[in-house]
Amino acid sequence: MNPVPLIHSALGEAGATGWLHAVDIDSGAEVNVGADHPVVTASVHKLCLLVALHQQAEQGLLDLTEQVECPPQPRATGPTGLSAMLDPVRISLRDAAYLMTALSDNAAAGLLLERVGLDAVNATTAGLGLTRTRALHSFAQVLATIRDDAGPGGTHALADPRVIARLRALDPARTNHSTPRDMTTLLRALWRDEACMPEHGAAIRRLLGLQVWPHRMASGFPFDDVHVAGKTGSLPTLRNEVGVIEYPDGGRYAIAVFTRAANPAATLPAVDAVIGTTARIAVDSLRSR
Repeated sequence: MNPVPLIHSALGEAGATGWLHAVDIDSGAEVNVGADHPVVTASVHKLCLLVALHQQAEQGLLDLTEQVECPPQPRATGPTGLSAMLDPVRISLRDAAYLMTALSDNAAAGLLLERVGLDAVNATTAGLGLTRTRALHSFAQVLATIRDDAGPGGTHALADPRVIARLRALDPARTNHSTPRDMTTLLRALWRDEACMPEHGAAIRRLLGLQVWPHRMASGFPFDDVHVAGKTGSLPTLRNEVGVIEYPDGGRYAIAVFTRAANPAATLPAVDAVIGTTARIAVDSLRSR
């Protein structure tokens, strides 16, 4: 059965539009639902930073056990990790990478980006052939554009569709961006040890497997013997996740799902869940071939 109409139907029932690419890591078979459509990455771009961090480590440019200071100010805002803490913190680069990946901690991402550099992140994605993936801003700068564009109404104004329409952070041409196909290309390279040396590839895969959020991609695979590793991304009306699903028979599938909801509400469980639903439809299709 063609999975594309099923995926469009699921997205529509959830009140969202979306773009998806799924690929069998070993055979290259794919499911394509707008795989080359430009999309806003949001925190999914932290995966690119994570790969750049490990590439610099394997080149001897930094030591992952290096300790860095994170004072209370300036510190990127957010609901998790260092972003939510009030006191000074001293942490290693690799533990900051854990917080950035497992919790999507903006402050931890800020520490790492300051050490690695935005140019290095873009050099990493370019070097892997991800020609439609580019970071224009730090994660803190992305949040700053939202505050600036929201105007004096602040976060309360983000319930207004007219305000949502003018946010630069939601325009792939004016913020950090990629395509679903570029993201599955990156994941496939990581799982085939083509993006980093095996030691560093294993470390990245471990961190992606420690992600704490079960309500998006993982919700489509509620089985003890199926492993889900991924990275989420969220901005007003946007909910994303890229990841790899591994089955006990050795099947492994890279998936990138990017959605946009018509409703600007911050809490939309149906749209979170449709990421898992559509990923499952795509994987079931690949496994049935």
